[in-house]
Amino acid sequence: MFGGGITVTTDCYYFELGDFDLQSGETLSDAKLAYQTYGRLNRKKNNVVLLPTFYTGSHSRNEGFFGVGRAIDPAKHFIVSVNMFGNGISSSPSNTTGDQQGPNFPSVTLFDNVRAQHQLLTTKLDVNQVALVTGWSMAGCQSFQWAAQYPDMVTSILPFCASAKTAEHNWVFLEGVKAALTADSVYDNGNYQTPPEKGLKAFGRIYAGWAFSQTFYREQLYKAMGFDSAEALLQDWEQDHLSWDANDLLCKLASWQAGDISQQSAYNGDFSKALSSIKARCIIIACDNDLYFRPEDNQIEVQQLANGELRVYESPWGHCVASQGNDPEFQRYLDAAISELID
Repeated sequence: MFGGGITVTTDCYYFELGDFDLQSGETLSDAKLAYQTYGRLNRKKNNVVLLPTFYTGSHSRNEGFFGVGRAIDPAKHFIVSVNMFGNGISSSPSNTTGDQQGPNFPSVTLFDNVRAQHQLLTTKLDVNQVALVTGWSMAGCQSFQWAAQYPDMVTSILPFCASAKTAEHNWVFLEGVKAALTADSVYDNGNYQTPPEKGLKAFGRIYAGWAFSQTFYREQLYKAMGFDSAEALLQDWEQDHLSWDANDLLCKLASWQAGDISQQSAYNGDFSKALSSIKARCIIIACDNDLYFRPEDNQIEVQQLANGELRVYESPWGHCVASQGNDPEFQRYLDAAISELID
């Protein structure tokens, strides 16, 4: 799948990291980071926009967050869209061979992801300053991570529907979907010979109850998505999750659960110190009906940022307000905030 050196596949590049040391003390053997770029680096090298990927995202799915004439514009910016470890494109349980394949894939944190991305930018792409790091959900969590991990390199961040530290209630939500998946006997502690379809379907059905708000279901907004009933929506989520490798889902889920910008040697678990050390200008966008990335958690974070503000967007779409096509007004709201940071 990967080949040698920087390899172009049908739509992305692969950056060879070699044997990559992880926070856990383990080493990810022959690590690869998949990415795509759009636009060109200018002479001052100050037009870089970094887009990490969200939980079930990819570099190509990030294309919905930018475009010609939008706040992030390949005609003006050098956009780097980079895949998380575990998403099935960068090094993941499903595409790693040898003794680290499947359930034996090592634990990867957001710190590890960002350190790999930093290596890509500085050693391959000749980038030493990032104008903006932004993204939805886990990508937004990586935006926070970037600002704390490399405070002198990041000019601004705009996380949306995300947090600097995974809240305990968020962690509990993830425990629920994980339990549903791993309860499938076919899962066999990750050593499955065929996909654990019952577990994957259960994962999707439970997740759909959290991705949208109570108001979304009360007002039957799923009909705007083309579904005639809540059950039809749940069946669609089942089918979507059947396309994912179970170990990949759990790899990224573990990274999400462990999310905490203070878990690095510079801060030694001092969350307040980590937040106050961020130098980037920060605009945090939350959705009032997001059931797991709560605005209340963001409010605690923003109070400790030197140059940050929280904006709460009101929408019954909940966490999925940022998913393309759900709430067109959110795209305009997001672009307006991004323009404040990079124009």
